[in-house]
Amino acid sequence: MRRPAPLPAERESAREKAAPARPVSRIREIAEPDDAVEPAAETAEVEQPTSARDVWRAARARRRALRSEIRRFTQRSRRRRIIWLSAIGAVVLLIGGSLAAAYSPLFAVQKITVVGATTLDPAAVESALDAQLGTPLALVDTSKVKAALLAFPLIETYALEARPPHDLTVRIVERTPVGVIRSDAGYTLVDAAGVVLSTTTDQPAGQPLLEITGGTDSRAFESAGLVVRSLPADVRAALTGVRASTADDVTLTLSSGLTVIWGSADESALKGIVLADAIAAHPDAASIDVTSPDVAVIG
Repeated sequence: MRRPAPLPAERESAREKAAPARPVSRIREIAEPDDAVEPAAETAEVEQPTSARDVWRAARARRRALRSEIRRFTQRSRRRRIIWLSAIGAVVLLIGGSLAAAYSPLFAVQKITVVGATTLDPAAVESALDAQLGTPLALVDTSKVKAALLAFPLIETYALEARPPHDLTVRIVERTPVGVIRSDAGYTLVDAAGVVLSTTTDQPAGQPLLEITGGTDSRAFESAGLVVRSLPADVRAALTGVRASTADDVTLTLSSGLTVIWGSADESALKGIVLADAIAAHPDAASIDVTSPDVAVIG
């Protein structure tokens, strides 16, 4: 048998063994020159261990940078907050100044004016309210004003109106009398609610005589009062008497002697128009029945 040929690797290793060895020192000089070793040694000599002061300075610098970033990102929100706070402060200052001025003697009542009085004497009403002079407009005592006005039965409603700096206006609505009730005390003038306005020994001119069954607290009086207040002005001026025993049989008497059978207070506005037309068409009529306003009955 023939012996196999040796592997190539073995031939190369054999050649390397046969080749002469190079000096080790020369190879080391080429791979590691003196210039490459010296900087490393110098670097090792420069580096120093980190101190606590250096750590503190680095942390402080980082905090400063962080705060700077936060301020930069929150600048718009801070600006909005400043605007809102300024606006709120201005409003609070304005309100506070207004309240302080309103409650100060600078806005005290120096003049009282009564508006709406026709039957009443405005000067008498103003004199009754003199206790409010010198009081700041915002501190006018409404309860004392009401107590003073109760002395005038003709006043139905009133309203106070402050007019800075020194004027107080009192707007009143007087009660509308519907007639007089005759009694032993004389003639008592009343309004539609039965409120006594005055009592005289003689019957007041232009006020009809009321003959109501049950008095001022009855349904008949309530119906009669509504009828009188709904009459046209010319018919109201000629009215001399009103009779009612129930809420549905109100009867009127005019200065011409005409008797008007009115009935209930329902549809009083329409009945007033029908009555005026009937009087104009029949001036000599003795009686007119408008109980049913659709068909007036002339008698």
